[in-house]
Amino acid sequence: MSNNISINLKKEQNLVKMNPEASYEEVLNELKTKLPKLKTLYKDATTPLYIIGKHFENDQMDEISQMIKEKIDVEVYFDSPKDMGIHVIKNTFEEDLSVSETKYIKGAVRSGNRIEYEKSLVIIGDINAGAEIIAGGNIVVTGVLRGLAHAGAKGNKKAVIAARKMEAPQIRIANVVKEMEKEDEEIDTKQVYAYLEGEEIIVEKETKSNL
Repeated sequence: MSNNISINLKKEQNLVKMNPEASYEEVLNELKTKLPKLKTLYKDATTPLYIIGKHFENDQMDEISQMIKEKIDVEVYFDSPKDMGIHVIKNTFEEDLSVSETKYIKGAVRSGNRIEYEKSLVIIGDINAGAEIIAGGNIVVTGVLRGLAHAGAKGNKKAVIAARKMEAPQIRIANVVKEMEKEDEEIDTKQVYAYLEGEEIIVEKETKSNL
């Protein structure tokens, strides 16, 4: 039997790590066989389920989510969120996302809150103005980034910052700071990600199509 999926259930987060080298069909077939066991392990738990380790297309994420939710009443999240294009920036990661190196925060980070983590952080929600997120690795925000985000805080110049939209006055990667320009509020971005090129932070955006 193949072993392309490993399950790690914890109190604060339940992780399903998938082999990035496995094909989608292999992952799907193995997931079908492991779902009954996963359902048994879950029992009455409602802790969200995080799929990590492998990039999936939007329709594939939909199929996986539906398959899981037919067996277990639980929210399902991916480390390559829809409309974020995280697979584009993964190649720049100095360290792979993994169970021990990535922390997931569910919900908005409110003004006045400060979160620090030595590895990568995934925020499933917004970062409000006045909040601070500091990571030794990458920072991924599935919502809007309005507060301070400092990726690669220990000097990792390959760290990246990704968000659905960036409205922060500045962002930081390693020892480089970029003052963000006021953007046209009518522009609705699909994804924004920032990375270091030399000693300059480059911000790339993809806008939503009106078609």
